Amino acid sequence: MTIDETLATAVSGMPVAPTRGRLRPLGVGEVTLRPGFWQQRQDTNAARTLDHIGHWLEKAGWLANFDGGERRGREFADTEVYKYLEALAWEYGRTRDPEIDLRYRAVVRRVVAAQEPDGYLNTKYGRPGQAPRYSDLEWGHELYSFGYLIQAAVARARTYGPDELLDAAIRAADHVCAEFGPQGRNAICGHAEIEPALVELYRLTGVRRYLDQARLFVERHGHGTLADIEFGRSYFQDDIPVRDADVFRGHAVRATYLAAGAVDVAVETGDSGLLEAVTRQWRNTVARRTYITGGMGSRHQDEAFGDDFVLPPDRAYSETCAGVGSVLLSWRLLLAHGDPRYADLIERTLFNVIATAPGDGGDRFFYTNTLHQRTLGAEPPADVQVPRAASNLRAPWFDVSCCPTNLARTFASLAAYVATADDDGLQIHQYTSATIRTGAYHLEIDTAYPDDGLISIRIVAGPDTPWTLSLRVPAWASGATLDGLPLRRGLVQLRRRFTAGQVLQLRLPVQPRLVTADDRIDAVRGTVAVERGPVVYCLESVDVPPHVAFDALRLDPDAVPVEADGTVVVTCRPTAAADHDWPYRPAVPAGAVEAVRVPLHPYHRWARRGPSTMRVWIPLTPER
Repeated sequence: MTIDETLATAVSGMPVAPTRGRLRPLGVGEVTLRPGFWQQRQDTNAARTLDHIGHWLEKAGWLANFDGGERRGREFADTEVYKYLEALAWEYGRTRDPEIDLRYRAVVRRVVAAQEPDGYLNTKYGRPGQAPRYSDLEWGHELYSFGYLIQAAVARARTYGPDELLDAAIRAADHVCAEFGPQGRNAICGHAEIEPALVELYRLTGVRRYLDQARLFVERHGHGTLADIEFGRSYFQDDIPVRDADVFRGHAVRATYLAAGAVDVAVETGDSGLLEAVTRQWRNTVARRTYITGGMGSRHQDEAFGDDFVLPPDRAYSETCAGVGSVLLSWRLLLAHGDPRYADLIERTLFNVIATAPGDGGDRFFYTNTLHQRTLGAEPPADVQVPRAASNLRAPWFDVSCCPTNLARTFASLAAYVATADDDGLQIHQYTSATIRTGAYHLEIDTAYPDDGLISIRIVAGPDTPWTLSLRVPAWASGATLDGLPLRRGLVQLRRRFTAGQVLQLRLPVQPRLVTADDRIDAVRGTVAVERGPVVYCLESVDVPPHVAFDALRLDPDAVPVEADGTVVVTCRPTAAADHDWPYRPAVPAGAVEAVRVPLHPYHRWARRGPSTMRVWIPLTPER
């Protein structure tokens, strides 16, 4: 098949399209979200967030950088335009809204006009008065920017067809292959992203050199090709070869993006050793370096993973983009292996990081996602651009605004992460009201999940022969049932001849539960968290009686949490808080203290009722 023939059949609507693997993803044209938790967020993204991003790209001058003149913004500002274009592409793919198409085309015209004849495209380097191309591979983000350009073009091709942005992306990719190929520079970018992008371009076009270049970049990591910095080469994942590492380390977004690219390379080349290396790193990172919310990254100074079990809640960086990177990586591993534990982490991260970051209006965002807020903070004005982590409440825009645009492309393409197929049937990984239509299959899912644990799956149509419907029962869902019969946790496979109109009722137990951490996580020893279904809950100061000090509350684990009006109510006993000249004293038994009942709300709802202090991990009563 020629490249033109490949492109002519490329409209698939899926962000990740491996040519092999355990499962086949379904695109945004095959899965449609219906009213419910995620459609509401997807609609807000379409109605508010995309306009908001377009406004700020103009206001901050980052889009105008492609028009020439004085450049504004950080070295990676181009990527926010590319992620915006990708979000528009997915949004058009799911809605066919002509206004979205016009907006996309208007931005693309400005972008492609800035491309150099040899395919190079970057507004920060190589122009008169600017630093030369590739003069700062550690921090310049040139290849990183190419990666987002390519991903935007691939998204458009898979939802519309080839266009001028794809032409520009192919020219850019050919430039990268010539510049950094086997006979070119022996170098990598300080921020991974080009790797998964090149693999997707290979999957789209069938051109092998893009896959070979991605493999070359992955293999070059860990050999000290970048200069050492104060954070160490682990920051760039340039300290240990990908095949030899045991856990993710360094900058959390860089780490997850590189791992995603390595999985893509491994799958397409049949490299089982490379795939096993990333699988091992994922497993160890989830076991030792991941927050209860699914958040990744516990160090502010370098936005990085800490050492094993170093997960302080009040210093959780848990960048929103790292949450996106985690989802992208786990999705690739799910497609490769078919193991439901990857979908478990995706679910946890979606409900407790991705859903937490944007405000209700879709025009304010968290850059970082702390698990313990000690001060009330102040909400930035709507017209102010703030430093990346300076706001402890959601901000309208940041000097580094990678998170709003990353959220936009994630929400626009979210339907593509719900279900998959294989030669034997369908697999449902995420529970939300949705319609699935692919081949001979047509299913309708109705649910109020996660508020309610009942998921109804109606078989509208299917093959006349027996086929297998696979359902994920989350690791937390002890006591799940299907049509009243008990289920084991993990992947439940139902092979039968389904009849049109048949309804299956999956019930997941979403009653509140207390959760403790591994004792090696020193920062939260002696505390508990509350979960309900896949959702982590938190305590906010706005819900604490005025006469009770927020930091004095201690949870009584003997009192069973109860549900009331969408909240979880726990029993706490305040300690006698008093200031002393010295904050340390002998341990003595606590006396009886009157109990207070305090409501907890979903963590993704925190800071939506004004400034508050907050904590996810609640100390236990002293006697416990």
